[in-house]
Amino acid sequence: MGRRFGRARAIALDISPLRDSVPYRALWLGQMVSLFGTQMRYVAVPFQVFQLTRSPLAVGLIGLVEVVPLIVFSLVGGALADATDRRRIMALAEVLLIVDSAALAAVSFGERPSVVVIYVLTGVGGALSAVGRPARSAMVPSLVAPEQLSAAMALMQVEFHVTHIAGPAVGGVLIGALGEVSWVYALDALTFVAALVALWWVPSTTTRRGEAAGALGVAAVKAGLAFAWKTPLIMSIFVIDLVAMIFGMPRAVFPVLAEETFDVGPSGLGLLYAAVSAGALIGALTTGWVGRVKGQGMAVLLAVTVWGLAITLAGLSLFSLALTLIFLALAGAADVVSAVFRGTMLLEATPEPLRGRTQALNLMVVTGGPRLGDVEAGALASLVGAGPSIVYGGLACLVGTGLVALWSRPLRTYRVRSRELLCDLDSGNRKSAQKEQQAGLSGEAPR
Repeated sequence: MGRRFGRARAIALDISPLRDSVPYRALWLGQMVSLFGTQMRYVAVPFQVFQLTRSPLAVGLIGLVEVVPLIVFSLVGGALADATDRRRIMALAEVLLIVDSAALAAVSFGERPSVVVIYVLTGVGGALSAVGRPARSAMVPSLVAPEQLSAAMALMQVEFHVTHIAGPAVGGVLIGALGEVSWVYALDALTFVAALVALWWVPSTTTRRGEAAGALGVAAVKAGLAFAWKTPLIMSIFVIDLVAMIFGMPRAVFPVLAEETFDVGPSGLGLLYAAVSAGALIGALTTGWVGRVKGQGMAVLLAVTVWGLAITLAGLSLFSLALTLIFLALAGAADVVSAVFRGTMLLEATPEPLRGRTQALNLMVVTGGPRLGDVEAGALASLVGAGPSIVYGGLACLVGTGLVALWSRPLRTYRVRSRELLCDLDSGNRKSAQKEQQAGLSGEAPR
């Protein structure tokens, strides 16, 4: 019994960052509440737009309204996170998100809400989230012990997937019970209040002014882009994620599978969408072992390989809904392992004064990749059918992963830094960070 208990503890989620760090615990809990509300809103907005227009195209435009501001303003948010107090940026974003959700509620209480106004407020919400998220991600290394960084990233994955599963479900129940979306928006506004209050326990994390150089403008954005472009490991992290999401994300064909392949209707469609997140949550809850992995780069490559293989098998198992769901869940578990290692490596490889901007770029990749994957899967399915498009996408992911492994030696050979190096990460990178900033401000590419 003791041996089995020991094995279970070895793989169970490491919650030491929550136990040992009050600031991290406050940040994590506050964001858990606010993300829960955000996911409820993500159900309410499409429901409301469809009720007002009866147009699937109008519903589809919501994604475009959200992603464009998110991509543009993430660059602004990254520059702000590297030049000013990150806690202050988050606080301001939370306050404005409260106003945005309250405005959605107020508009929706009217007799005939304007779809254009709903689009505008949804886009504003996406922009505000893009400003706050890089600051939040960039401050994590300053809130936990260096050896707990992987565990902290795993906990953030748990937060992400719990809210992505529970939030839409509760939002749908509330809309059905209350008969309208206005109260969902109001509850969403209250969840941002909880996140704002939680920041009371989070310390200021202002970047050293000398290294940030007060860079708030195009030069600051260019410096961040140049640093990522000239750093092979960081580029590899972005490329491997894009390979997985563009070629191996089959969710655009889920409605076709539910209606034509499995004949399971909306409830079955919900299962297909939930399977990846459910597998990811299980994977995140069993990441107690990740802190003991030294070759994190190779672990990312293996995890993306498992993702591509699982997606391929999901496409080959369309004779059984149960098997398809199992393989989709396996893919989700592999993806969360990849995300934990990629997030840890990205923070370790970036000097403190540039972390906000690299986190902004990462936000663009993880947000844009799945949407490009929707386009790829939908276009290929229109040519060869839903099932083959999944299989071909999974195989393309495997080929792409192999090519990235051959191309990127820094990713292939990356090993976690020792505790001593991690503790001295910021001071050790101080001079290089200054060069990156100065090069960016002068319009030159860093060397």
